[in-house]
Amino acid sequence: MQDSVFTKIVAGEIPAHKIYEDEKTLAFMDVYPKHEGHVLVIPKVNPTEFVWQLDDDTYHAVMATCKKVAQQQLEVLPFEHVHQAIVGIDVPYAHVHVIPFNTTTDLAAEQPTGEPNHELLASIAEKLRFA
Repeated sequence: MQDSVFTKIVAGEIPAHKIYEDEKTLAFMDVYPKHEGHVLVIPKVNPTEFVWQLDDDTYHAVMATCKKVAQQQLEVLPFEHVHQAIVGIDVPYAHVHVIPFNTTTDLAAEQPTGEPNHELLASIAEKLRFA
């Protein structure tokens, strides 16, 4: 698999606003969030280009982390629902989007472009970060 921004995050070569990490997975803030609190969950082990290509153990670890993140989002952010999306074409590395929302209109918003608001991302990450 070729290097991507996610392989560099896992390797510690570039920073990320991390909220959860275990031996198999990593969850961090999307720097171009679809909605406030938008988190990406990726495998740290056995990465592939698409989630559907992961071995079963890694796939289950990624989905378990998605569930933990969603529960944390619902507990600490002012949202009623959590959307999970597997798109797989924006970065060539298996990943899942976990996005809190109140109405489907929240999910239809345009993703921002330009320089990420790292101050805001760090603030939200602090709320979501697992102890």
